[in-house]
Amino acid sequence: MKRKAAVLAAMALLLTACGNASAPTEQETVKPVETEAEETTKLTLCVFPVGGWGNSGTVSSLLSEFYQEHPDIRVTVKTVDYVTGDDEIEKMIADGEAPDLILEGPERLVANWGARGLMEDLSDLWQEGMSEDIYENVEVACHDAEGRYWIYPLCMTTHCMAVNRDLFEAAGAWQYIDEETRTWSTDDFIAAVAALRDYGVENVGAVYCAGQGGDQGTRALVNNLYSGTFTDPEHTKYTVDSPENVRALELLAGMDGIAFAPDLVGTDEIERFVNKELAMSFCWNVFIEINQTIGTDLDFDIFPMAFPTDDGEANLQGGIWGFGIFDNGDSERTEAAKTFIRYMTDGEEQYRRAVLTSTYWPVRDIPDLYANDRLMNEYSIFQQYLGDYYQITPGWAEARTAWWNMLKRIGAGEDAAKAVEEFSTEANAAAAAAARQ
Repeated sequence: MKRKAAVLAAMALLLTACGNASAPTEQETVKPVETEAEETTKLTLCVFPVGGWGNSGTVSSLLSEFYQEHPDIRVTVKTVDYVTGDDEIEKMIADGEAPDLILEGPERLVANWGARGLMEDLSDLWQEGMSEDIYENVEVACHDAEGRYWIYPLCMTTHCMAVNRDLFEAAGAWQYIDEETRTWSTDDFIAAVAALRDYGVENVGAVYCAGQGGDQGTRALVNNLYSGTFTDPEHTKYTVDSPENVRALELLAGMDGIAFAPDLVGTDEIERFVNKELAMSFCWNVFIEINQTIGTDLDFDIFPMAFPTDDGEANLQGGIWGFGIFDNGDSERTEAAKTFIRYMTDGEEQYRRAVLTSTYWPVRDIPDLYANDRLMNEYSIFQQYLGDYYQITPGWAEARTAWWNMLKRIGAGEDAAKAVEEFSTEANAAAAAAARQ
């Protein structure tokens, strides 16, 4: 595998920083190094797959160190995924058993659970420690319009796409890619797809739309092609029904080699790309490469790319992940949860370890964090293309559902202009309703 050395180096760094990376499938309490205090505050932490944080075994060394300083707190880690995780947590909420802590992004913690009044306001944490060093564009995504902070950030990344370089070169499509900047124009994208089809590649790319999994890729693809936007700059309404977005969707629906796939979500598309059943993936980032390639024998070169754009200004979707606290009516557990957040995000060395566990980038300057990691340095080029973090727009959960349903209708032959009009009506009604709450 051509990229195996780089991937193994990245994983070696992660494992060195974090200890054993085994993957328990059941909920577990990580055992403390020292004897548990007589009186302890017990917390539950739910984590989505945020790099190594999505693996409770990988988190064990971080928690062991935490226990040495705070023997009166114990944390049970429950990992959830992006396919069933939302339903699992909603059931926990409905049953009155919401987790104390959760590690996820503003699209859930701010635009969903925070907006519904289920979270603790973390404004006090933002007045402490290293908060003043957090990047401004990250801070903006962590609070609502009233200035209430529902998340304290840990790490961030930029999502991108990827192509099969070997196949592109064989088909004569590599000429349409700027290898240095990892960008290409919309015209280059069209020409590359045509070259691959002429070469005999039947399935070049898939606009997956079976659900919301990986929808950051399809949103970025559509918005970049003709400089469309998903929301207004103030994040108050959805703007998908613009001429630019309609044009992009019409282009994709009419392209030979690009298929709308109502049976695929992002993880399915990734698998097809890794298995060489697709020439490109629209759902990609650095952790996906590590996760999909470690321990395998890929026989082609994965080349991560920005999405094609008509004006030369790629706007990639960002991911921000941090800690939130559910309001469970127990002040003692809330304070213990804040102690946990302070420990993982304040200071220098512990924060470095927590970010390294994520396999993403810090939300404040940490010099030379990945200085000797070729793979992470390769992906760092995409940070300059980070676009607007609009996932905190009211009605976000409903808009995501409306998005993949819209793609399904277009794939089934519905007129793109009609489909985006229906999306806009549904999503903006949800936004207006959420804003009134």
